Amino acid sequence: MPWTVQQVVLPDGSGSWTVVDPRFEVVAPVDRFLAHLSVIDRSPETVRSYAFDLRDYFAFLDQVGVSWRSVRLEDLGRFVGWLRKSPLERAGRVARLPAALEHCGPVTINRKLSAVSSFHQFHQRHGVSCHFLSTTVQSFGRGSWRPFLAHLGRSVRPRAELRLRAPKKAPRVLSSDQVTAILDACEHQRDRFLFALLAGTGLRIGEVLGLRHEDIDAPDCVIRVRARDNVNAARAKSGDRDVPVAPELVRMFVDYLFDEYGALDCDYVFVNLWAPPEGRPMTYAAVMDLVRRLRRRTGFHFTPHQFRHTYATELLRREVPSEVVQKLLGHASVSTTIDTYSHLEIRHVREALVSTGWLASSDPADEGRNEP
Repeated sequence: MPWTVQQVVLPDGSGSWTVVDPRFEVVAPVDRFLAHLSVIDRSPETVRSYAFDLRDYFAFLDQVGVSWRSVRLEDLGRFVGWLRKSPLERAGRVARLPAALEHCGPVTINRKLSAVSSFHQFHQRHGVSCHFLSTTVQSFGRGSWRPFLAHLGRSVRPRAELRLRAPKKAPRVLSSDQVTAILDACEHQRDRFLFALLAGTGLRIGEVLGLRHEDIDAPDCVIRVRARDNVNAARAKSGDRDVPVAPELVRMFVDYLFDEYGALDCDYVFVNLWAPPEGRPMTYAAVMDLVRRLRRRTGFHFTPHQFRHTYATELLRREVPSEVVQKLLGHASVSTTIDTYSHLEIRHVREALVSTGWLASSDPADEGRNEP
Protein backbone atom coordinates (compact mmCIF):
# COMPACT_ATOMS: atom_id res chain seq x y z
CA MET A 1 0.00 0.00 0.00
CA PRO A 2 1.39 3.47 -0.84
CA TRP A 3 1.46 6.49 1.45
CA THR A 4 -2.06 7.93 1.58
CA VAL A 5 -3.98 10.98 2.78
CA GLN A 6 -7.06 10.40 4.95
CA GLN A 7 -9.73 12.73 6.26
CA VAL A 8 -10.19 12.62 10.04
CA VAL A 9 -12.49 14.10 12.70
CA LEU A 10 -10.84 16.00 15.57
CA PRO A 11 -12.04 15.65 19.20
CA ASP A 12 -14.02 18.89 18.93
CA GLY A 13 -15.95 17.47 15.96
CA SER A 14 -14.19 19.52 13.28
CA GLY A 15 -12.57 17.89 10.27
CA SER A 16 -8.91 17.69 9.34
CA TRP A 17 -6.53 15.53 7.31
CA THR A 18 -3.69 13.16 8.12
CA VAL A 19 -1.10 10.98 6.37
CA VAL A 20 -1.02 7.19 6.67
CA ASP A 21 2.10 5.14 5.91
CA PRO A 22 2.22 1.79 4.04
CA ARG A 23 1.84 -0.03 7.39
CA PHE A 24 -1.55 1.67 7.91
CA GLU A 25 -0.13 3.78 10.74
CA VAL A 26 -0.77 7.49 11.12
CA VAL A 27 2.39 9.58 10.64
CA ALA A 28 2.38 11.25 14.06
CA PRO A 29 4.53 14.36 13.33
CA VAL A 30 2.45 15.17 10.27
CA ASP A 31 -0.77 14.51 12.16
CA ARG A 32 0.21 16.96 14.91
CA PHE A 33 1.09 19.68 12.40
CA LEU A 34 -2.08 19.30 10.33
CA ALA A 35 -4.27 19.17 13.43
CA HIS A 36 -2.63 22.41 14.59
CA LEU A 37 -3.45 24.09 11.28
CA SER A 38 -7.08 23.03 11.62
CA VAL A 39 -7.28 24.28 15.20
CA ILE A 40 -5.97 27.73 14.27
CA ASP A 41 -8.65 27.88 11.55
CA ARG A 42 -6.59 27.48 8.40
CA SER A 43 -8.62 26.85 5.28
CA PRO A 44 -9.67 23.18 4.90
CA GLU A 45 -8.28 23.27 1.36
CA THR A 46 -4.94 24.54 2.70
CA VAL A 47 -4.79 21.73 5.26
CA ARG A 48 -5.70 19.18 2.60
CA SER A 49 -3.06 20.55 0.23
CA TYR A 50 -0.40 20.40 2.95
CA ALA A 51 -1.39 16.80 3.70
CA PHE A 52 -0.71 15.73 0.11
CA ASP A 53 2.55 17.70 0.02
CA LEU A 54 3.79 16.08 3.23
CA ARG A 55 2.66 12.68 2.02
CA ASP A 56 5.06 13.06 -0.91
CA TYR A 57 7.79 14.33 1.41
CA PHE A 58 7.58 11.37 3.78
CA ALA A 59 7.30 8.90 0.90
CA PHE A 60 10.56 10.33 -0.44
CA LEU A 61 12.29 10.20 2.96
CA ASP A 62 11.18 6.60 3.42
CA GLN A 63 12.52 5.66 0.00
CA VAL A 64 15.95 7.24 0.55
CA GLY A 65 16.19 6.12 4.19
CA VAL A 66 16.42 9.57 5.82
CA SER A 67 14.69 10.48 9.07
CA TRP A 68 12.65 13.68 9.02
CA ARG A 69 14.55 14.77 12.15
CA SER A 70 17.92 14.65 10.35
CA VAL A 71 17.05 16.21 6.97
CA ARG A 72 19.75 18.45 5.50
CA LEU A 73 19.75 20.95 2.66
CA GLU A 74 21.13 18.43 0.17
CA ASP A 75 18.23 16.11 0.99
CA LEU A 76 15.80 18.83 -0.03
CA GLY A 77 17.67 19.12 -3.33
CA ARG A 78 17.21 15.41 -3.86
CA PHE A 79 13.53 15.81 -2.98
CA VAL A 80 13.18 18.43 -5.73
CA GLY A 81 14.71 16.01 -8.24
CA TRP A 82 12.43 13.24 -7.00
CA LEU A 83 9.33 15.41 -7.46
CA ARG A 84 10.26 16.04 -11.08
CA LYS A 85 10.11 12.31 -11.80
CA SER A 86 6.96 10.41 -12.69
CA PRO A 87 5.59 7.86 -10.16
CA LEU A 88 7.04 5.01 -12.23
CA GLU A 89 10.45 6.72 -12.30
CA ARG A 90 10.33 7.24 -8.55
CA ALA A 91 9.71 3.52 -8.11
CA GLY A 92 12.64 2.71 -10.41
CA ARG A 93 10.45 0.94 -12.97
CA VAL A 94 11.33 3.14 -15.95
CA ALA A 95 14.18 5.41 -16.97
CA ARG A 96 13.64 9.08 -17.71
CA LEU A 97 14.07 10.24 -21.30
CA PRO A 98 15.93 13.54 -21.82
CA ALA A 99 12.93 15.14 -23.55
CA ALA A 100 10.35 13.92 -21.04
CA LEU A 101 8.20 16.50 -19.29
CA GLU A 102 8.66 17.04 -15.58
CA HIS A 103 5.97 15.46 -13.38
CA CYS A 104 5.92 18.51 -11.08
CA GLY A 105 6.68 22.01 -12.32
CA PRO A 106 8.41 24.83 -10.41
CA VAL A 107 5.18 26.28 -8.99
CA THR A 108 4.07 22.93 -7.56
CA ILE A 109 7.53 22.17 -6.22
CA ASN A 110 7.77 25.56 -4.52
CA ARG A 111 4.40 24.97 -2.86
CA LYS A 112 5.56 21.60 -1.54
CA LEU A 113 8.83 23.10 -0.28
CA SER A 114 6.83 25.77 1.53
CA ALA A 115 4.75 23.05 3.22
CA VAL A 116 7.92 21.20 4.23
CA SER A 117 9.47 24.38 5.62
CA SER A 118 6.35 25.20 7.65
CA PHE A 119 6.22 21.63 8.96
CA HIS A 120 9.82 21.79 10.18
CA GLN A 121 9.39 25.27 11.65
CA PHE A 122 6.40 24.03 13.65
CA HIS A 123 8.39 21.13 15.13
CA GLN A 124 11.49 23.23 15.74
CA ARG A 125 9.40 25.56 17.87
CA HIS A 126 8.38 22.49 19.84
CA GLY A 127 11.96 21.45 20.59
CA VAL A 128 12.88 19.29 17.58
CA SER A 129 16.21 20.30 16.06
CA CYS A 130 15.96 20.69 12.27
CA HIS A 131 19.42 20.94 10.71
CA PHE A 132 18.56 22.55 7.40
CA LEU A 133 16.56 25.41 8.95
CA SER A 134 19.70 26.99 10.39
CA THR A 135 21.10 27.44 6.89
CA THR A 136 17.94 28.12 4.95
CA VAL A 137 16.01 30.65 7.01
CA GLN A 138 16.63 34.22 7.96
CA SER A 139 15.05 36.65 10.38
CA PHE A 140 12.58 39.27 9.25
CA GLY A 141 13.45 42.89 9.45
CA ARG A 142 11.09 45.43 10.87
CA GLY A 143 8.07 45.93 8.68
CA SER A 144 8.80 42.90 6.48
CA TRP A 145 6.07 40.62 5.21
CA ARG A 146 5.50 37.67 7.55
CA PRO A 147 4.34 34.19 6.53
CA PHE A 148 1.66 32.21 8.33
CA LEU A 149 2.79 30.59 11.63
CA ALA A 150 5.08 33.60 12.17
CA HIS A 151 3.08 34.45 15.29
CA LEU A 152 4.21 31.23 16.96
CA GLY A 153 7.73 32.41 17.61
CA ARG A 154 10.76 34.06 16.06
CA SER A 155 9.86 35.14 12.54
CA VAL A 156 11.68 33.22 9.83
CA ARG A 157 11.40 32.75 6.12
CA PRO A 158 13.04 30.42 3.60
CA ARG A 159 16.06 31.72 1.73
CA ALA A 160 16.27 31.55 -2.04
CA GLU A 161 17.91 28.09 -1.88
CA LEU A 162 14.49 26.58 -1.10
CA ARG A 163 12.72 28.04 -4.11
CA LEU A 164 12.90 27.36 -7.83
CA ARG A 165 12.61 30.04 -10.45
CA ALA A 166 9.06 29.74 -11.76
CA PRO A 167 7.82 31.48 -14.91
CA LYS A 168 5.20 34.09 -14.13
CA LYS A 169 1.91 33.30 -15.80
CA ALA A 170 -0.77 35.89 -16.38
CA PRO A 171 -4.15 34.81 -15.00
CA ARG A 172 -6.49 33.53 -17.68
CA VAL A 173 -9.50 35.76 -18.24
CA LEU A 174 -12.77 35.40 -20.11
CA SER A 175 -13.84 37.65 -22.95
CA SER A 176 -17.17 39.46 -22.74
CA ASP A 177 -18.50 37.14 -25.45
CA GLN A 178 -17.50 34.10 -23.41
CA VAL A 179 -19.19 35.43 -20.28
CA THR A 180 -22.35 36.07 -22.30
CA ALA A 181 -22.18 32.58 -23.82
CA ILE A 182 -21.92 31.00 -20.35
CA LEU A 183 -24.90 32.95 -19.04
CA ASP A 184 -26.96 32.15 -22.15
CA ALA A 185 -26.16 28.44 -21.77
CA CYS A 186 -27.68 28.32 -18.26
CA GLU A 187 -31.07 26.61 -18.21
CA HIS A 188 -32.16 27.89 -14.80
CA GLN A 189 -32.25 31.32 -13.20
CA ARG A 190 -30.29 30.02 -10.21
CA ASP A 191 -27.38 29.03 -12.43
CA ARG A 192 -27.51 32.23 -14.46
CA PHE A 193 -27.54 34.30 -11.27
CA LEU A 194 -24.63 32.31 -9.83
CA PHE A 195 -22.33 33.00 -12.78
CA ALA A 196 -23.54 36.57 -13.18
CA LEU A 197 -22.68 37.08 -9.52
CA LEU A 198 -19.19 35.67 -10.05
CA ALA A 199 -18.71 37.98 -13.04
CA GLY A 200 -20.11 41.06 -11.33
CA THR A 201 -18.39 40.80 -7.95
CA GLY A 202 -15.10 38.90 -8.30
CA LEU A 203 -16.11 36.67 -5.38
CA ARG A 204 -14.50 33.28 -4.98
CA ILE A 205 -16.81 30.33 -5.54
CA GLY A 206 -16.54 29.38 -1.86
CA GLU A 207 -17.68 32.87 -0.89
CA VAL A 208 -20.66 32.66 -3.24
CA LEU A 209 -21.74 29.25 -1.95
CA GLY A 210 -21.56 30.55 1.62
CA LEU A 211 -23.90 33.49 0.97
CA ARG A 212 -27.04 33.74 3.12
CA HIS A 213 -30.11 35.80 2.25
CA GLU A 214 -29.16 38.37 4.86
CA ASP A 215 -25.87 38.97 3.01
CA ILE A 216 -27.61 40.48 -0.01
CA ASP A 217 -28.55 44.08 0.75
CA ALA A 218 -31.03 44.73 -2.07
CA PRO A 219 -31.86 48.40 -1.30
CA ASP A 220 -28.18 49.43 -1.24
CA CYS A 221 -27.08 46.95 -3.95
CA VAL A 222 -24.33 45.47 -1.77
CA ILE A 223 -23.14 41.87 -1.32
CA ARG A 224 -21.73 41.23 2.14
CA VAL A 225 -19.06 38.53 2.36
CA ARG A 226 -18.89 37.07 5.88
CA ALA A 227 -16.47 34.55 7.35
CA ARG A 228 -18.48 31.83 9.06
CA ASP A 229 -18.81 28.07 9.27
CA ASN A 230 -21.03 26.66 6.53
CA VAL A 231 -22.59 23.21 6.33
CA ASN A 232 -21.42 22.84 2.71
CA ALA A 233 -17.78 23.58 3.71
CA ALA A 234 -17.87 26.83 1.71
CA ARG A 235 -15.48 29.41 3.09
CA ALA A 236 -14.73 33.13 2.92
CA LYS A 237 -10.97 32.92 2.51
CA SER A 238 -10.05 36.52 3.28
CA GLY A 239 -12.54 37.57 5.94
CA ASP A 240 -15.41 40.05 5.81
CA ARG A 241 -15.92 42.67 3.11
CA ASP A 242 -18.71 44.46 1.26
CA VAL A 243 -18.91 44.55 -2.54
CA PRO A 244 -21.18 47.00 -4.42
CA VAL A 245 -23.09 45.44 -7.33
CA ALA A 246 -25.17 46.62 -10.25
CA PRO A 247 -28.96 46.82 -9.81
CA GLU A 248 -29.32 44.19 -12.56
CA LEU A 249 -27.78 41.60 -10.23
CA VAL A 250 -30.27 42.40 -7.49
CA ARG A 251 -33.13 42.03 -9.98
CA MET A 252 -31.77 38.62 -11.04
CA PHE A 253 -31.69 37.62 -7.37
CA VAL A 254 -35.30 38.66 -6.86
CA ASP A 255 -36.45 36.83 -10.01
CA TYR A 256 -34.60 33.71 -8.87
CA LEU A 257 -36.29 33.82 -5.46
CA PHE A 258 -39.76 34.37 -6.95
CA ASP A 259 -39.61 31.89 -9.85
CA GLU A 260 -37.47 29.03 -8.51
CA TYR A 261 -36.62 29.34 -4.82
CA GLY A 262 -40.23 29.82 -3.75
CA ALA A 263 -41.18 29.01 -0.16
CA LEU A 264 -38.12 26.85 0.49
CA ASP A 265 -37.00 27.18 4.11
CA CYS A 266 -33.22 27.63 3.94
CA ASP A 267 -30.81 30.41 4.91
CA TYR A 268 -28.49 29.81 1.96
CA VAL A 269 -28.90 31.61 -1.35
CA PHE A 270 -27.69 28.77 -3.58
CA VAL A 271 -29.34 25.42 -2.88
CA ASN A 272 -30.09 22.15 -4.65
CA LEU A 273 -33.44 22.55 -6.41
CA TRP A 274 -33.56 19.69 -8.93
CA ALA A 275 -31.13 17.09 -7.55
CA PRO A 276 -30.86 15.40 -4.15
CA PRO A 277 -30.49 16.39 -1.45
CA GLU A 278 -33.10 19.00 -2.43
CA GLY A 279 -33.20 22.13 -0.31
CA ARG A 280 -29.64 21.67 0.92
CA PRO A 281 -26.89 24.25 0.18
CA MET A 282 -25.00 23.66 -3.06
CA THR A 283 -21.50 22.23 -2.74
CA TYR A 284 -18.38 22.90 -4.75
CA ALA A 285 -18.79 19.47 -6.37
CA ALA A 286 -22.30 20.40 -7.54
CA VAL A 287 -20.99 23.62 -9.09
CA MET A 288 -18.20 21.79 -10.90
CA ASP A 289 -20.73 19.31 -12.27
CA LEU A 290 -22.70 22.31 -13.59
CA VAL A 291 -19.50 23.81 -15.04
CA ARG A 292 -18.75 20.60 -16.93
CA ARG A 293 -22.21 20.66 -18.50
CA LEU A 294 -21.79 24.32 -19.48
CA ARG A 295 -18.39 23.59 -21.01
CA ARG A 296 -20.03 21.05 -23.33
CA ARG A 297 -22.77 23.50 -24.30
CA THR A 298 -20.47 26.46 -24.93
CA GLY A 299 -17.63 24.51 -26.52
CA PHE A 300 -14.82 26.09 -24.48
CA HIS A 301 -13.08 25.44 -21.18
CA PHE A 302 -13.52 27.75 -18.19
CA THR A 303 -13.38 27.65 -14.40
CA PRO A 304 -15.32 29.59 -11.75
CA HIS A 305 -12.13 31.34 -10.65
CA GLN A 306 -11.62 32.84 -14.11
CA PHE A 307 -14.59 35.13 -13.44
CA ARG A 308 -12.62 36.62 -10.53
CA HIS A 309 -9.59 37.21 -12.76
CA THR A 310 -11.80 38.75 -15.43
CA TYR A 311 -13.50 41.07 -12.94
CA ALA A 312 -10.20 42.33 -11.48
CA THR A 313 -8.52 42.73 -14.86
CA GLU A 314 -11.43 44.73 -16.28
CA LEU A 315 -11.49 47.06 -13.26
CA LEU A 316 -7.78 47.80 -13.61
CA ARG A 317 -8.14 48.37 -17.37
CA ARG A 318 -10.78 50.95 -16.55
CA GLU A 319 -8.23 52.65 -14.29
CA VAL A 320 -9.96 51.79 -11.00
CA PRO A 321 -7.28 52.44 -8.34
CA SER A 322 -5.37 49.35 -7.22
CA GLU A 323 -6.27 49.91 -3.56
CA VAL A 324 -9.98 49.86 -4.48
CA VAL A 325 -9.55 46.61 -6.43
CA GLN A 326 -7.65 45.20 -3.45
CA LYS A 327 -10.56 45.99 -1.15
CA LEU A 328 -13.11 44.50 -3.53
CA LEU A 329 -11.12 41.28 -3.94
CA GLY A 330 -10.28 40.97 -0.25
CA HIS A 331 -6.51 40.83 -0.78
CA ALA A 332 -4.47 41.38 2.39
CA SER A 333 -2.01 43.63 0.55
CA VAL A 334 -2.30 45.90 -2.47
CA SER A 335 1.01 44.44 -3.69
CA THR A 336 -0.77 41.10 -4.14
CA THR A 337 -3.32 42.79 -6.40
CA ILE A 338 -0.69 44.61 -8.43
CA ASP A 339 1.56 41.56 -8.76
CA THR A 340 -1.28 39.25 -9.80
CA TYR A 341 -2.98 41.58 -12.26
CA SER A 342 -0.07 43.51 -13.73
CA HIS A 343 -0.53 41.74 -17.09
CA LEU A 344 -1.75 43.44 -20.25
CA GLU A 345 -2.65 41.86 -23.56
CA ILE A 346 -0.70 43.16 -26.55
CA ARG A 347 -3.77 45.00 -27.87
CA HIS A 348 -4.00 46.97 -24.63
CA VAL A 349 -0.28 47.76 -24.81
CA ARG A 350 -0.79 49.06 -28.34
CA GLU A 351 -3.81 51.14 -27.28
CA ALA A 352 -1.75 52.75 -24.52
CA LEU A 353 1.10 53.59 -26.92
CA VAL A 354 -1.33 55.00 -29.49
CA SER A 355 -3.06 57.16 -26.88
CA THR A 356 0.28 58.79 -26.01
CA GLY A 357 1.18 59.36 -29.67
CA TRP A 358 4.12 56.95 -29.58
CA LEU A 359 2.53 54.73 -32.24
CA ALA A 360 0.22 55.64 -35.08
CA SER A 361 -3.27 54.22 -34.92
CA SER A 362 -4.25 51.48 -37.35
CA ASP A 363 -7.84 52.75 -37.23
CA PRO A 364 -8.49 55.43 -39.90
CA ALA A 365 -11.04 57.06 -37.62
CA ASP A 366 -8.26 57.80 -35.13
CA GLU A 367 -5.97 59.50 -37.64
CA GLY A 368 -5.14 63.02 -36.63
CA ARG A 369 -6.62 62.58 -33.15
CA ASN A 370 -3.25 62.98 -31.48
CA GLU A 371 -2.03 65.73 -33.79
CA PRO A 372 -1.72 69.27 -32.33
